[in-house]
Amino acid sequence: MPDRLRPLLDERHVLLADGGMGTGLFKRGLETGDSPEIWNVDHPDRVADVHREFIEAGSDIILTNSFGGNAFRLELHDAQDRVAELDRAAARVARRATDAAGRPVLVAGSIGPTGEILMPVGSLDPAAAEAAFRAQAEALAEGGVDILWIETMSSAEELQAAVQAASGLGLPVCATMSFDTNGRTMMGLTPDAALSLAHRFVPPLAGFGANCGIGPAQLLATLLGFSRFERQGEVIIAKGNCGIPEYRDGAIHYTGTPDIMADYALLARDAGARIIGGCCGTQGQHIAAMRRALDTTEPEGVPDVARIEALLGPVTAADTKPVESPRGERRRGRSRSPA
Repeated sequence: MPDRLRPLLDERHVLLADGGMGTGLFKRGLETGDSPEIWNVDHPDRVADVHREFIEAGSDIILTNSFGGNAFRLELHDAQDRVAELDRAAARVARRATDAAGRPVLVAGSIGPTGEILMPVGSLDPAAAEAAFRAQAEALAEGGVDILWIETMSSAEELQAAVQAASGLGLPVCATMSFDTNGRTMMGLTPDAALSLAHRFVPPLAGFGANCGIGPAQLLATLLGFSRFERQGEVIIAKGNCGIPEYRDGAIHYTGTPDIMADYALLARDAGARIIGGCCGTQGQHIAAMRRALDTTEPEGVPDVARIEALLGPVTAADTKPVESPRGERRRGRSRSPA
């Protein structure tokens, strides 16, 4: 299969990914406890509508509705035998949406964690995890994705199992991990340790970075941690949540506004990210603001923590030592950015 990611990166330098699939589906009737992946078969029109929202907002990459499409997660819905069916359907729904876009938009096959803890800390055999990831990756590839996109990982063992499963299918593989307020993943990896792990994969990953977490400011601190160790030409990914989740009026709301997410996108670009998107809470209006900002604002120097906090709020990670920005505050303008 041809690599469609690298030529697009060479052409545009920075690509805009999509936002939160789960957020979009909840707006369209998904209820807590339901399986989003089953909607690929039962309500493909609603899934497609989420994809269209992000495409129309300006996304260059959309992720399939398959985050929990492995056998371990689907078993919670008595659907563990439907991995191939549901993941192929997820890819095909997304593919149809991008084919109608009228411009190049890539489909990334989302592969989330198993929900189990792997040995030696937990009880899940890494070989069993790899087999589950392999079945999902094969189905997504058969459905027509352009990229295999491993996301929200927290342990070295699970990331390794997922990458090994996705490799060898003729598609570029990207991966992201999720970091918390301590500047570490749930299983204790720091940004530099995570990036060091990513560098050991053969063949190399097409992109690596951070997603989800507890808000855009914290994710940017993680990117600054990456900046000390990333290799020249490496594709760093930033896909942060839309602010901080708050429980109000019986539902989860995110504090991020379109302006906040636009600032986040520019700071992520200045910190070295080449694929930038949103995660939980991010809707089309946020992606549209990010698109406008990236297209109309020239890059600045690498941001420091003070600049991030001034625009996005406090950063609490202690393990990052960011490079000082050689410039002052970002200037907004009408000239089109190289991005």
